[in-house]
Amino acid sequence: MTAQLVPRRILAAAAAVLAAAAVWLVHHALSLTELYHGNRDRLAIVYAGMYLLLVWQLCLAYLERPASPDPQAMRILDGLRVACLVPVFNEDPEALRACLRSVFEQQRLPQVVYVVDDGSTQGDYPEVVDWARAAAAKAGVTLEWHRKPNAGKRHAQAVAVAGTPDADVYWTVDSDTISDPQALSELLKPFADSRVMSVAGVVLAANVRRSFLCRFTDLWFVTAQLVDRSALSVLGSVWVNSGPIAAYRADVIRGNLEGYVSETFMGRHVHFSDDSMLTLYAMLRGRTVQQPTAYSFSLMPETVRHHARQFVRWMRGSFIRSLWRMRYLPATSLAFWIHALRWTQTVVSAAVFVCFAVWLPIVGAGWSMAPWLVAVPLVVGYAQTLRYLVVRRSDQSTGYHWRTWLLTPVAVVWSMVVLRALRWYGVATCWATSWGTRTRVEVTLSGADSAMSAVPRNADHPA
Repeated sequence: MTAQLVPRRILAAAAAVLAAAAVWLVHHALSLTELYHGNRDRLAIVYAGMYLLLVWQLCLAYLERPASPDPQAMRILDGLRVACLVPVFNEDPEALRACLRSVFEQQRLPQVVYVVDDGSTQGDYPEVVDWARAAAAKAGVTLEWHRKPNAGKRHAQAVAVAGTPDADVYWTVDSDTISDPQALSELLKPFADSRVMSVAGVVLAANVRRSFLCRFTDLWFVTAQLVDRSALSVLGSVWVNSGPIAAYRADVIRGNLEGYVSETFMGRHVHFSDDSMLTLYAMLRGRTVQQPTAYSFSLMPETVRHHARQFVRWMRGSFIRSLWRMRYLPATSLAFWIHALRWTQTVVSAAVFVCFAVWLPIVGAGWSMAPWLVAVPLVVGYAQTLRYLVVRRSDQSTGYHWRTWLLTPVAVVWSMVVLRALRWYGVATCWATSWGTRTRVEVTLSGADSAMSAVPRNADHPA
């Protein structure tokens, strides 16, 4: 599978968003004028503020441009020694094989691939190990395969870091992820800027056709990366890289390895939120960005139960990491104030939602707002999910892609109701720091689309 950014779609989507924003601006201007003349709807100020934040975020997202170094800088990047870190625990053997195949078939190969089996209880993958050793030798890549007692993903990565003291860059790959043939070469490009400490790639759902849940959560997840993370990338302040595809300057990880593996919260070891922790370390040293032309395809939860457990884990980690950002980011940094503003926006939007969707209907005073409660989130949702259309996948037709985009109302309602509730549940139970999934193999590659089971060799992948 491959993916590419489509410039003409970016321009078309940007034009549509700007047109809608201009019309909506007139509405808010009239509302504020009425407020000035005595209108009692004091929330008009809140609405206008949230509108400005939304437009600001979307404008920043459309300003994101992939890093494109000159030939001299590319020669320097080609000389970097890259170690690919692949922690494994209770992974589907075929998914792991596909993951490693995609690494060995990169346009720009890493020098070392370090696989650490963190004490999987479902077996030790003997057939995959034999196949991987032969494939690595054929590709001219050094393969290290290490099995250790279970201690968590961070400890597995730490073993790989300790075994690669000469690496310049660490490329993190999850064991259920198929990397686009140009993933690594694209990830390295932003490092031409010496201020860049980490680079995030874009994660797409490999099993998007497996279930309806996979399909609309892919829409939601990709949109979040290409709106929220893209906007932060323009400011050099990406908060969270995705584990399936990210790269770090080696000193960022080596210099913080002890704290990384020993993080505690409320007296408990934190086993999740490893990606956001590494990103925070990088942010404290320099710029953290996204390369929107670096892609990977990861297996996503196929059942609501698995999806809910994953999201709660993410939200627990997000809340813990938010506390660390407020504590450790300099108050003079842009990232600190963006973070504070985003949490203010989150709390205000939650309060407004509870007020209009729960409290006012209970007291019989909110039904007049019902049409707006439905219409506004849908308009905003469609404006944001236009970003989903700017990435073309080799395993999907244009029609399938557009039909997925039409599922925006489902993604919006799911996000507003289900994910919002899970988010606050995660905050309320942040002291539960265990992983919560992977006690067994939960998602397999077998039975999925044939496109998932192999990575094209010498794939055509225009930037």
